[in-house]
Amino acid sequence: MTPPPASTTSESERDAGLGAEGLNMSSYLTRWASAAGTRPAVIAWRKKRTWNTTSYAELEQRGAHVAAGLRTEGVQAGMRCAVFVRPSAELLVVVYALFRLGAVPVVADPGMGRQRLLAALEEVEPEAFLGVPKAHAARKFFPKAFRKVRIAVTVGPRLFWGGRTLAQVESRGAQSPEPVIPTTRADDTAAILFTSGSTGAPKGVVYTHGQFAAQVDALAALYGFEPGEVDLAGLPLFALFDLAFGMTSVFPPIDPSHPGQCDPESLYQALIDHEVTTAFGSPAIWRRVVPWCIEHGYALPAMRRILCAGAPVPPDLIADCHRVLPVHADVFTPYGATEALPVSSLAGRDVVPGLLPRVQGGEGTCVGSPRAGMRVALIRIQDDPIDAWSEDLLVGPGEIGEVCVQGDSVTREYFRRPAANRHHKIPDPSGGFWHRMGDAAHWDEEGRLWFQGRLSHRLRTRLGDRFPVAAENVFNTHPRVARTALVGVGAPGEQQPIVIVEPLPGEMPKGQVMRDGFTMQLQNIGAKVPTTADLQVFLYHPGFPVDVRHNAKIHREELQQWATEQLQA
Repeated sequence: MTPPPASTTSESERDAGLGAEGLNMSSYLTRWASAAGTRPAVIAWRKKRTWNTTSYAELEQRGAHVAAGLRTEGVQAGMRCAVFVRPSAELLVVVYALFRLGAVPVVADPGMGRQRLLAALEEVEPEAFLGVPKAHAARKFFPKAFRKVRIAVTVGPRLFWGGRTLAQVESRGAQSPEPVIPTTRADDTAAILFTSGSTGAPKGVVYTHGQFAAQVDALAALYGFEPGEVDLAGLPLFALFDLAFGMTSVFPPIDPSHPGQCDPESLYQALIDHEVTTAFGSPAIWRRVVPWCIEHGYALPAMRRILCAGAPVPPDLIADCHRVLPVHADVFTPYGATEALPVSSLAGRDVVPGLLPRVQGGEGTCVGSPRAGMRVALIRIQDDPIDAWSEDLLVGPGEIGEVCVQGDSVTREYFRRPAANRHHKIPDPSGGFWHRMGDAAHWDEEGRLWFQGRLSHRLRTRLGDRFPVAAENVFNTHPRVARTALVGVGAPGEQQPIVIVEPLPGEMPKGQVMRDGFTMQLQNIGAKVPTTADLQVFLYHPGFPVDVRHNAKIHREELQQWATEQLQA
């Protein structure tokens, strides 16, 4: 474990010329527009297989004009502004303009579902709304969630809902005699980002400019990003960091609500045409792109690194990625959450073949050692809030505990969620706080974390708590299995462990004889591993329900209900 970071001006703050007091995320864009103005900042997919390129100088000028225009509309520092803009140069223009003003962009994933999305917006009470026409239409049909909105800006053609278009705002700003000069400090709120809600109601995570800057430093230290690199932004918000590194963001032809349904040929062509050097995406994206490359004998010669996150990354996917990457490139699996990112990271070449037998032998999923500047501790598992941090909370060597983190990029609070703050934040008498990740893990002998699963997903059996990931890794080795989920059926304390299997396409067993044969094969695999030797009941599901943001996190509560119904039928 690493000591807490010293309270000094970060490298990112110094590079942006911000000093220890003032800090604003928009200064990264200003810096690179001055240093490399002609460099492409954004290359965005357009219809009919065309691309739109925006340079750093163009993006900076547009952002400055939009900021000035929004100021004339009444947008002020601290004002919460809902942003619903598709991945594009306009998305970055809007967000960085709001940063410049000291306003607070509120970013929620439309894929969380209409009711959850409306509830999240109703909770935040935005005063400004910047979005595409479809989002504005929804605003008019569901006014309760937008009752405080008094400034409306349409990114695209405006219809019956009033307000101005982004083009009008930008034009007015271009005529403003006074530019917008950032005045924020490191502790000022920069944005509110909502969690995916995969294990509960989505929560608004409050980010400061200083925490964003700390993330920039951490990512640079972990992955060695360099100015001039090209990033395929499979997760659009990662493009915010691309601008801090002086990199080019490529927004590919991916529906952000269904990344797992992307067209692998189109993504491969984007990777090749733009000589992409790095890419961030969920396992669902690489599950489509990499096998397609292997099938067609294609490689990714310009690639230096793939970042794969959003759900545990199986070793076989890492190994397949290595087949299409240059020998000097690797797959990295960062571990973290919306509230704390990155916590740790693991290189794929350390997993395959080094840790592969341990993963397949039921030890869990290794997520690496804590990064520099991040303290990580494991505490005894409990569901109640903890009033104060104490060394007495820590588990012993090799024991499974809840992951708690403390560091410069760890967010301090949820927006208007006092109960969630009390549950997830532990005050430290020596100063600061610890954030409870809600994940279970154990340390190995080399100081690496092994993820076991979410606390909310643990099974409550007669023999005690049981975590799903270690067992699932064992059964996922079967050549006909896409993935598995271990769920508990029954009352807490009496739950029966059930393994739900999603076979690969075309491998669903038909008829009882084929099902029994498949089950026997899985039972034989499980019998060789102590973690899974007692598992006997297997159910077969045609396609797991998953989260929208990554198309990778399994909605286990739905599977648990499905399994209950199957066993009662």
